Amino acid sequence: MTDNYQLHCGDSFEILKSFADETFDMIFVDPPYLISNVGTSCQNGKLVSINKGGWDKDGGIEANFEFHKRWLAECKRLLKPNGTIWVSGTYHSLYPCGFAMMQLKYHILNDIIWFKPNASPNLSCKYFTASHESLIWARKSKKAKHYFDYQAMKNGSFPKDIIKKPNCQMRSVWSIFATPPDEKKFGRHPTQKPLALLERIVAASTTEDALILDPFMGSGTTGVAALKLGRRFVGIDNCSDYVKIAEQRLKDALNSKPLL
Repeated sequence: MTDNYQLHCGDSFEILKSFADETFDMIFVDPPYLISNVGTSCQNGKLVSINKGGWDKDGGIEANFEFHKRWLAECKRLLKPNGTIWVSGTYHSLYPCGFAMMQLKYHILNDIIWFKPNASPNLSCKYFTASHESLIWARKSKKAKHYFDYQAMKNGSFPKDIIKKPNCQMRSVWSIFATPPDEKKFGRHPTQKPLALLERIVAASTTEDALILDPFMGSGTTGVAALKLGRRFVGIDNCSDYVKIAEQRLKDALNSKPLL
């Protein structure tokens, strides 16, 4: 724990209960997709079983939906009145999350398509190659006034994004390469997001010194982006190995942050 960040290892629901109402300016959530006992995937060009661990086990349609609605309700309690939430996922998880958000009366602002130019191939040759993930961006209520750094998104430099045109409005499709190897130097998480994705999210929807929460932080990419951009971070994960990786990454981010 430092002035810049706090990391918690344990059950997210129990830890979330310890935070006061309306604590966070922004919440990023990449929840378990709940698919670890239902199929295969491609990893390093090889067909592998989808088995990330017990935390990602499919509990059935109703149980999975209630899980997502439960953490979304807790996140709504924790968001400041004008705060926003980002929910990341694929078709396995994003549809129930979106429906739960509507039930909880979040106000959805955008759905973002994250296109991966270097997506893994489909080895079964029976389906289209999955080359994107989606994100839902929402504010706490329809009447809230959320923050959006329009100028930074319009006029900022995004040289690796083949879709973003210089000095033009940023669209809702982002071209960002999947996580590069150098971002896994402290260890690997099976669903690790690229830093470029989280930096764009943090820069777009928070001001400097904002307090950001990630209740399923994995290896801590949200926290790295937050610290690099002068925000503060609270992260939770129930796996001690991933918390250790996150701790190393956040310390490294602070040590490598340029002096002003």
